[in-house]
Amino acid sequence: MFYDGEEALMRQYSVGDEIGRGRFGTVRRCHSNATGEALALKTTPKAALHDPLDLALAEQEPKLHLLASSPPCSPHLVALHAAFDDANAVHLVVDLCTGGDLLSLLSARGLRLPEREAAGLAAQLASTLAACHRRVVAHCDVKPDNLHFELKLADFGSAEWFGDGRPMSGLVGTPYYVAPGVVAGREYGEKVDVWSAGVVLYMMLSGAMPFYGATAPEIFEAVLRGNLRFPLRAFAGVSPEAKDLMRRMLCKDVSRRLSAEQALRHPWIASCGGDAVAG
Repeated sequence: MFYDGEEALMRQYSVGDEIGRGRFGTVRRCHSNATGEALALKTTPKAALHDPLDLALAEQEPKLHLLASSPPCSPHLVALHAAFDDANAVHLVVDLCTGGDLLSLLSARGLRLPEREAAGLAAQLASTLAACHRRVVAHCDVKPDNLHFELKLADFGSAEWFGDGRPMSGLVGTPYYVAPGVVAGREYGEKVDVWSAGVVLYMMLSGAMPFYGATAPEIFEAVLRGNLRFPLRAFAGVSPEAKDLMRRMLCKDVSRRLSAEQALRHPWIASCGGDAVAG
């Protein structure tokens, strides 16, 4: 599973064209030389990681991704097949997802989804986060760009291990989706993922962001205020049960915020999206 050097990578996999590019690296098609299985190769050059925290996250990503995706793996999580580390880069071989991401789906569908469809996707996401949290892994960057179809949670580059009651800290994640405790610089736990999932759900149902700003500092200020509203025009026809779930996921008080397991058992998920959960 874990190997040293790019030579080992080239022996086991044939690497093809680039299919994606992120803040720190690239994603290319590849296939297994042994089985012919089509996969994806995520490469993060270490030279691009100027912040020591970014380098530490890149080097721990394979371990946490493996812990989260080892069998029995949630069907809604991108699995890690192999990891290669050399002096220049970290290479991860993962499931190939060709169906686009949630952001692309929302753009194609007019920025909002029918309530039952949103509930099904929310159920799959809550189920996957609950599975990660049972393995004491917090994703820490849940957002539409990291949700591929058929729905699979990807990119553990910001993930943290919180076993033995270990608190997490540091500003990680994406401004619109990051939880208040992260912005405030406090220690936090795995419920930051539930907050982010709540933002995703709000976006699926309304086509808007619950906490908005023109710049990152303005977004962070809105997140810290946590003034959650449901404008009538954006939420026309959305059920009270769906709004109740979002209030409980986007709750500033962490002690009152739902866990992923509790979100999965919420009556709205059970009635509208329960059939969508597999595995």
